[in-house]
Amino acid sequence: MSTARLTARGIVRRYGGIEAVGGVDLVAPPGRITALIGPNGAGKSTLFDCLAGTARPDAGRVLLGGRDITRLPTHRRVRLGLARTFQQIAVFPTLSVADNVRVAAEHRHGRADPRTVTERTARALALLGLTDLAAEPADAQPTGVLRLVELARALAGAPRVLLLDEPAAGLDTAQTTRLVTVLHDLATRGLALLLVEHDPDLVAELADTVYAMAQGHLLTSGPTHTVLTDPRITHSWGTPP
Repeated sequence: MSTARLTARGIVRRYGGIEAVGGVDLVAPPGRITALIGPNGAGKSTLFDCLAGTARPDAGRVLLGGRDITRLPTHRRVRLGLARTFQQIAVFPTLSVADNVRVAAEHRHGRADPRTVTERTARALALLGLTDLAAEPADAQPTGVLRLVELARALAGAPRVLLLDEPAAGLDTAQTTRLVTVLHDLATRGLALLLVEHDPDLVAELADTVYAMAQGHLLTSGPTHTVLTDPRITHSWGTPP
């Protein structure tokens, strides 16, 4: 698996006179799970949009494996190995579960041999426990399954860096357990993972490093236990994990 480091340097994003993200630095290294936490309105999703290419920062740079991708559109970033999932589930409801995943594999590897696309689709479905639902229509699936379909779509593109926006939202206990296992396995294989998550227990179980934002700025960062036991963080989350 090809690996890459995702780096944000001094990212600033303004909407009118409001600074949604104010000079944030962040690194998501290969083989590690990095979490981005903070209250609603902290700027996490805006920062994600700047990293993924759905928003362009007003200042700062985004680097993928040392390459400056700040001005590249989303589809170019996908081709370079940057994939993301969304807080609001984004799948094609009229397609089957398998075809949803296949479309993503073809988008990333459009010139690949059809057999390769088929293999990558099947591998992603199996990894997320979706093989038995492959032929079922996506619009007939519950939220938890659709969340896993979206992750399978991202993985079918064989990304080097994966951005996950609240990946456990809507999952039941068994699905969350599978998600944790899959994400740890992906990190072991060298993938760089950056996730936004509001559940402190899940962050404690998954993340190696945590960045905490508040009001568009970086409040603190460091090893997971250190950040999650910081009084400024436990005040907003309650009892520390």
